[in-house]
Amino acid sequence: MATPDLTTLDEKTLGEWLLGRRWFGSKAEDVAHVGVLDSMTLDDAEPALLLALLEARFPTGTHHVYQLLFGVRSADEGWTEARVDDVDGATIYDAFADPDAYRRLGRMLAEQRTVQGDTAAVNFYWLEGAEPPAPDAQVRAMGAEQSNSSVVFDDTYVLKAFRRLEAGDNPELEMLRFLTEREFPNIAELVGWIDYAGELMDATLGVAQRFVAGGRDGWELALDELGTDPEAFVARMEDLGTVIGSMHTALASDPGDPAFAPEEPSMESTSLITATIDEQIERLFVDLPADNEALEPIRHRGEEVRDRLSLLSHIGSGGKLIRHHGDLHLGQTLLAGDRWIVLDFEGEPARPLLERRRKRSPLRDVAGMLRSFAYAASAAELQRGLTAPEGWEDRTREAFLAGYFGAVDPGLLPPGEANARTLLTIFELEKAVYELRYELNNRPDWVRIPVTGIARLLEEPLP
Repeated sequence: MATPDLTTLDEKTLGEWLLGRRWFGSKAEDVAHVGVLDSMTLDDAEPALLLALLEARFPTGTHHVYQLLFGVRSADEGWTEARVDDVDGATIYDAFADPDAYRRLGRMLAEQRTVQGDTAAVNFYWLEGAEPPAPDAQVRAMGAEQSNSSVVFDDTYVLKAFRRLEAGDNPELEMLRFLTEREFPNIAELVGWIDYAGELMDATLGVAQRFVAGGRDGWELALDELGTDPEAFVARMEDLGTVIGSMHTALASDPGDPAFAPEEPSMESTSLITATIDEQIERLFVDLPADNEALEPIRHRGEEVRDRLSLLSHIGSGGKLIRHHGDLHLGQTLLAGDRWIVLDFEGEPARPLLERRRKRSPLRDVAGMLRSFAYAASAAELQRGLTAPEGWEDRTREAFLAGYFGAVDPGLLPPGEANARTLLTIFELEKAVYELRYELNNRPDWVRIPVTGIARLLEEPLP
């Protein structure tokens, strides 16, 4: 069967299909145009495996590029799973719905294949020291799709394919490669990756890591133990804090690598961050809905929030700026036996790649984790009808911080733990304001969680 011409896919059909994908990140925006920018055959065996780069354009003039792996079967087979359209007698469908199609990716990684197209090449890399997937590996899609798609090979390796692409190395590849080379023990180590190099862009298509079997998701563990043994979870948090402190120390350990070398914060960079936060606060607090009683504790307090965050420009000059996780919370951790594993180093997928690669204070990661404890306590009540014991969140926070401050290189933080905690409070407040905006737009019933956090943080004593 001849490979179909993907550029002939009906734009309306393709656009409707794209908007229905869970990983499509711009559902709130009108899409002006969807089209295939580039396509190439990765494997022409039956079913064929095609790579396509799709562009979604928006009326504002912006555009996003998405990676699609398409399976191709004869239309006579009547394939319906994740079907996109029929073209030239062939059914085009999402290959991640077909183990026979995506099993090929493991073979191409094992062979370190390069596939050359008309205007680009797709390169498959596999690191020495790791036994590659077998040609007949057992494969399965992993969990519900979020912003990416993942498949598991023989419960030994997992391949994550990035759906939205931007030019340059994905931060997850950079971070995993750096930490794997330094044998940091609390990650799922990098074993391979796939990239696209062409006239359109150079970009990371996916990363392969060791699969962590039997790991328990940190978020689910928190909710489960809040229902069975809340203090057991508190006791685990010092170890997790130690892991995060050690991770930050490792990420700042190579002054000779420009992408990872620690930097002194400049007044210019700090002022830019502060100005951006100011603008966000002004818009958010002016537009607070009048009919939501949960907002009363913070209504008309936007100026207080802005004043607190302006402290960043005064004390933010302490410590160092380093590469950091960028989206750290309990859901980005696994407990495998007695070992904590940190996952998903790509940062917040909605933010531009350059912003995700930017060096920031490591305390931004810590703030994200502390806010996650607040969410766990409230989610246990909202979702499972459980009430966290009095003081549980405070004890969890302090256990985590004890481990963190004991493990992190103190030179990365402002001098003295008191100054570090003040800066941490500011980053927590920034995070809570971000959460407030998200919950107002997506989960109004959860608004009280960031509201409680903002109100508490406004009462913290100033230095």
